[in-house]
Amino acid sequence: MLWIEQGLYVRIQELDNGPRPLPLQSGFSPDYAYRVLGCFNPSETSDAYYILANDRNEIWFICNRHVRVVRLDNKRKDFRYRITS
Repeated sequence: MLWIEQGLYVRIQELDNGPRPLPLQSGFSPDYAYRVLGCFNPSETSDAYYILANDRNEIWFICNRHVRVVRLDNKRKDFRYRITS
């Protein structure tokens, strides 16, 4: 099943020995919030894979176990933005 999300932003919190690909080794940064472009949930697994554009503008499917919610913002259209404390 594939669905498209509008305005959901997540941050990367990579798990040690987590499912591949490891996002911090694939062009993502823990300092940014990434817009979720969509989500894929294969029927053979309980994991979902968020579709995100990394810092090199490559499209990746990243396991839900590596991401944490930052915010819902339907007005923002950026692929990513720096998280400020």
